[in-house]
Amino acid sequence: MPEPEVTPPARRSTHVDTGIDDAGTALVAGSEAPSRSSRRTRKTASLPAFTGASSTARATASTAPAPTAAPASASAPSEPANTEPDTDPAPRRSRRPALILLTATIVFLLGALGAVGTAIVANLAPGGATAAMSDADENVPSTLATPLFPLDTPAAAAGATPCTTVHVLASFENTEMVEKLAEGYNAAPRDIDGSCVTVTTAKDKSGAAATRAAGSFADVPADQRPTIWLPDSATWLSVANDEGATVVPAEGTEVASTGIVLAMPAPLAFATGWYNEAPTWTEVFSLANRPDFWSVLGHPEWGAFKLGKTSPLVATSGEAALLASFGASGSGVGASTAAEFGDTAVLDQVRMHELATSHYLSTPEHFLWHARQAEESGASSDFLSAVIVDEKSVWDYNRGMISHDGITRVKGDVPHDELVAIYPTDGVYVAESTAVVLDGEWVDEQERSAAADFLRFAHTAEGQKIVTDAGYRDLDGRLAPVVKDVGVLPRRVPNPIDLPSGEVVTALHDSFSSVRKRAAVLFLIDTSGSMNNAIPSGQTKIEAAKSAITAALGHFTDGDLVGLAAFSSSGGADVAPGMLTPVADIASNRDALLSGVKSLRADAYTPLHSAVSEFTRARSDEHVADHINAVIVLSDGADETLVPTITEAEMLDDLTGLPRDAAVKVFTLAYGSSADVDTLQQIASATGAQFYDATDPTEVTAILGDLVTSF
Repeated sequence: MPEPEVTPPARRSTHVDTGIDDAGTALVAGSEAPSRSSRRTRKTASLPAFTGASSTARATASTAPAPTAAPASASAPSEPANTEPDTDPAPRRSRRPALILLTATIVFLLGALGAVGTAIVANLAPGGATAAMSDADENVPSTLATPLFPLDTPAAAAGATPCTTVHVLASFENTEMVEKLAEGYNAAPRDIDGSCVTVTTAKDKSGAAATRAAGSFADVPADQRPTIWLPDSATWLSVANDEGATVVPAEGTEVASTGIVLAMPAPLAFATGWYNEAPTWTEVFSLANRPDFWSVLGHPEWGAFKLGKTSPLVATSGEAALLASFGASGSGVGASTAAEFGDTAVLDQVRMHELATSHYLSTPEHFLWHARQAEESGASSDFLSAVIVDEKSVWDYNRGMISHDGITRVKGDVPHDELVAIYPTDGVYVAESTAVVLDGEWVDEQERSAAADFLRFAHTAEGQKIVTDAGYRDLDGRLAPVVKDVGVLPRRVPNPIDLPSGEVVTALHDSFSSVRKRAAVLFLIDTSGSMNNAIPSGQTKIEAAKSAITAALGHFTDGDLVGLAAFSSSGGADVAPGMLTPVADIASNRDALLSGVKSLRADAYTPLHSAVSEFTRARSDEHVADHINAVIVLSDGADETLVPTITEAEMLDDLTGLPRDAAVKVFTLAYGSSADVDTLQQIASATGAQFYDATDPTEVTAILGDLVTSF
């Protein structure tokens, strides 16, 4: 059952704040500007020098007392004394009812004043002039300051056509911000060497983009390759270069940042006490050894402590999570060296930490969507206890933004239980969205100049307001007031730590196959007659599926339990051929799996419902407690049999009725344009897994390869 509505206690902050954080208005003349004295300037390649602060000095910014004034310089006038309290007040969330009541009272009293009075009150209401509200409510100093960031300087008129095109490749996590930056830049006239400029955007998972960058983006025509790569962390530059990239500069230009936090549904955060007193990462990861944790706290209905993470091979939040685990197991969070990733004692401890992981997914949005699905059917705690995500995702969740696939985002109702961002006291990694102008031969000098101008715009007052409006921290670490309020986020990231680069990132990625939680997985493959149909590659669907499964098996290593089954029917109620290779340690059955894949043959009908129900219940009966238990369903059609079997509703009831302590996640892949997408989505949703779309069958190898990163 959902938790009763709880008014959160006053949150006692464990961090120190520096500077003023009114990012909704501080980017333009006459607004508040925080102190920049303790932070270094980010390298900006050939861009005009940026005088605002950057991230390496975050550690000192979070602990050092605020100076009375910023040091004067030729490009940045001195700033006012910072008199803001150095601890956070209670979350604004608890003030909303009072604010709404106050607003209603003012409306009544000023009703006779007509439209003018109404307009004034409108600016006080939630969603109105939030900056004015927060200034009064949180005693933000009213001393005015000069702009922190330079104003944009567009051309008097656009240059001649055809326009120079700048292609920007973003990560899934920061794509909304990058799209808005492109819109803002395109909205003003631009003239670079006599030509107008148009910025376009595309997105890809960070890990996938790094691999594509290593191959010089040979998968797309030269005129469509990115001019700028703007991943959500500079770590991916190191990953690409380690994989052999020749077009990726070693350093880039920071555009925005976000902290990587431990996010928990509010009732769970209150129950742990972490809402008021943040834990260390060591304390968080130690819960892998505490199956009775929630029972001891009086909540046995929440089951085991379930920690959600993204894969560090795909997403920045996954990198930060694994780095925190290594730090907690070794020389400290933020202090890990490349050598520690080969230390036996450290590796053993990290493996123990990973046992708390429910499963790995490719983007934070996937976890948060499933949390919303769980809340709608009971409580978000049924799906997870906590998830390691970026602050921006917490804000998105709390304002009702959801994405079932990490690609399509929709606005829904706000959740009953907000997520609470927990900032472990031994350090919080900060992900910096970092841009590089690629050195590929497809980028000419005109495009390089236009790209530099776009990045200049990203550092202006207008560009940085877009950054904060999109839920990110600006170049001085500030959030927009509405993001702080709705996200229940602090002014500054407490105890911030820069993500590493170079050999540490390489060692981190190399370690994952050794330390990740092992999987117990059954591949369940549709071998109905339609699998003999040809696809544009010239193969039949079953031939392409065999190649994809063979490649996917390469992801699994010793200790993973993997099996293979297939389903079709010549017309009867039985599922045939059924189990081909029983689930066993891949160290001993890899050859048998490969032989089973080769033996796949298409038959006639598609007993989808009965096959999914039968094999998932069988996997639940053989549940392996210290593994990620899953079934991977690849199907190209809807349920079809001559003899009635079970209905879709009965199948879904079977899936949702599995014992909580023997749950199995059913990942589904729609293969080809005739696949029953709706049913496959419902199967994945019912088990807290993920649906994958390979309705373009030529993409099956890449998409199945993406799917297995969940293990």
